[in-house]
Amino acid sequence: MNDPLAICLVCPYALNGPHAVAEHVRETATALAARGHRVTVLAPSASTRALRSGRRRLRALADGDAEALLPPPGETLAVAVGPAVQIGQRRHGRGVALPVAANANVALAVREGGFDIVDAHEPHVPGIGVAAIKHAVGLTVATFHTTTERTFVGPIRESRRERYRARIDALIATSSRAAELAAAIYPGDYQLLPRAVDETFQPGHKGGGSIVLHWNGDARPVVRSLVRLVARSPSTTLTVMWDRGGRRPMRPSIPAEARGRVHVLGTAGVDDRAALLASADVMVSPRGGDSARSWEARAAGAVVVSPDGLHGLAYAVDQPALSAAAAGRLLDDGGLRERLVAESMAAVSERRAEAIAGRLEATYRDLLARRRTDRRPKPTRRLIDVDLHMHTSHSYDCATDVEGLLDHCVSEGFGAIAITDHNEISGAFEAQRIAREKSKPIAVIAGEEVMTSQGEVIGLFLNEKIERDMTMTETIDEIHRQGGLVLMPHPFDRLHTIPDGATLHRLLDRIDIFEIYNSRLMFESFNDDAQRFAAKYNLVQSAGSDAHVLQGIGTAINRIPEFEGPEEFLVSMRHNEIIRRPKSLIYLQGLKWMQQVQKTG
Repeated sequence: MNDPLAICLVCPYALNGPHAVAEHVRETATALAARGHRVTVLAPSASTRALRSGRRRLRALADGDAEALLPPPGETLAVAVGPAVQIGQRRHGRGVALPVAANANVALAVREGGFDIVDAHEPHVPGIGVAAIKHAVGLTVATFHTTTERTFVGPIRESRRERYRARIDALIATSSRAAELAAAIYPGDYQLLPRAVDETFQPGHKGGGSIVLHWNGDARPVVRSLVRLVARSPSTTLTVMWDRGGRRPMRPSIPAEARGRVHVLGTAGVDDRAALLASADVMVSPRGGDSARSWEARAAGAVVVSPDGLHGLAYAVDQPALSAAAAGRLLDDGGLRERLVAESMAAVSERRAEAIAGRLEATYRDLLARRRTDRRPKPTRRLIDVDLHMHTSHSYDCATDVEGLLDHCVSEGFGAIAITDHNEISGAFEAQRIAREKSKPIAVIAGEEVMTSQGEVIGLFLNEKIERDMTMTETIDEIHRQGGLVLMPHPFDRLHTIPDGATLHRLLDRIDIFEIYNSRLMFESFNDDAQRFAAKYNLVQSAGSDAHVLQGIGTAINRIPEFEGPEEFLVSMRHNEIIRRPKSLIYLQGLKWMQQVQKTG
C-alpha cells in the first residue's frame, strides 16, 4: 500500500459558501482523505472562530510544531488564513489586494507545513492561490475553473508570469474552456479533470412532468417558450432555478392556463439544489451541457436539454422554441428519457468525488516520482575546488588568454575547471593541451555553452563542437551522444536567453546538473528561483562564476571529492558544497568591457 500523502488544497473562496470552486474543493478534500491521505485546506473565512483557530495553528507552526497543520491520515483540516473578501472585486480599476497578514499566513503554511503537494485553485487573480504559488517550496499544482474572460481581473504582471509558471509542476483545468483561458497566462500542457459532482445529488421520486430551467441573464426567450409548453400541458410544471447571489430573474408573464405551475426559486447551496433536482424529470440549460448545474441535474436523474446536447437533447440557441419542443418530447417519451438517464448516470460516475480523487492522487504521485534519489555513499577522496562556468578569448564576448586563465586558476588553488565558451569548444581543447604539455596541476573539463532555439545550455565532457540554434532537445541529445553531461546555466535569469518553465519541466529527467548560483546575475532572486526548483526535484546542484575576466574566477566554487571521468564527477557533485564569494557586478562588468575594447581595438 502506498504511503499517505500530506496534501494542501488552497481555495480562494470561503469553504462554507455556495461558490462552485469551494464545493469542488470540499468534495475532493473529503474524497482524498477517504483514500487515507492527510488533507489540509487553506481558505479565507468570515467566521471569527475559524480565524482564531487558524491563527493558533499557524502560531504553533511558527513555534516549531511541524504537525500543526497536518491532520491524522484519513482526515481533513480547514485552516482559515485570512478574512473572506470578494475575489476579483474592482476598486478604482484594480482588484482587491490580498491583506499582508493573509499573505504571510499562506507563506508560512506552504513553506513550513510539511506538505508533499500544494494544489492552488484559481491562481489567476490576486488572492491566496497566487500567494501559494509564490511562496511554495515543494511540488506545486495549479487548478483552474474559470470559463468566462471577465473573471480574469487583476492580471499578474508579465515579468511575474514566467517566474510563477516555472514554479508550477502540473497544470489542471476543470474544462477545455478553462484550460484555454488559463493558457493565456500560464501556457503549458493541461490535464482536464472535471469538477466533482457532490454525492448529495441523487435521484428522487419523479412525477414525469417536472421541468427545471437554470436561469442566466439570456434565458428570457427560453422561459417564454417553456411557459407556453406548461400552458398546453396540464400535468407539467416549471421551476426557474437561480443561484442566490446572482441576478434574480424577472417573473415571467404567466397565462391563466399555467398559473400555479410556474415557480421562481432561488437556491442557496448544495442541499437546496439537490432537493429541487431530485424530483426533476428534465432540466433546460441555456449555458450548455457541460456546466456544473447540468452535471448536478444528471446526477439527480434528470435529462438535460442544452445547446450542445451533451448526454441529452440539443436545441439551437437562436431558436429558443426548440428547447420547449425537446423538453416536451422527453416528457412524452418515457423510454427515451430512461435511456438518456442511464447514459447520463454512467457519465456522472466518472465525475464523482471518489473518481476525481483517484485521478488527482495519480497526478500527485507522478510528480513525486520525478524527484531524484541517490543513496550512493559519499566518496572518501580529498576535496578539491572546481569552477564549472567560465570563458576565454575563444568566446565572442571575452578577452581572457587561455594560458593566463590556467595559471590564475592554479594560483587560486583550483583542482579542476570547466571551460565553457559560447558556441565554441576550441578554447577548452587548447586549455587541455596546455595543461597536459606543461604538466599544470589542474584538470580541465571541455565544455561549451550552446545557444539553442529555446535558450542556453552547457555541455560538459565533450569531444567535439556542437552547433548552435538547434532545439534544446536536439542539443541535449547531442551532448549525451558524446557521453557528456547536461548543465543548465542561470536557468531563471530573465536577462539571459533561457528556456521557459514548460521546457524545463518537460526536459527535467534529461538535465544532469542544475546551476543554482551564478555570481554574475543582476538579481539574487534569479538564483533563489533556481535553488528552489533544484531542491524541489532533488537535482544535482552547481555554482558557476560565469567569469569573463580573471577577477571573476572563484566567485562561485564547487567543493567536491576528487574525480576521474564524467561518471565519478556526477557522483562527486551529489556531495557538492557550494561556496559563494561574490564581487561587485559593476566592477566585473567594467573590466569585461575594457578588455573587449582592447580585444577589438
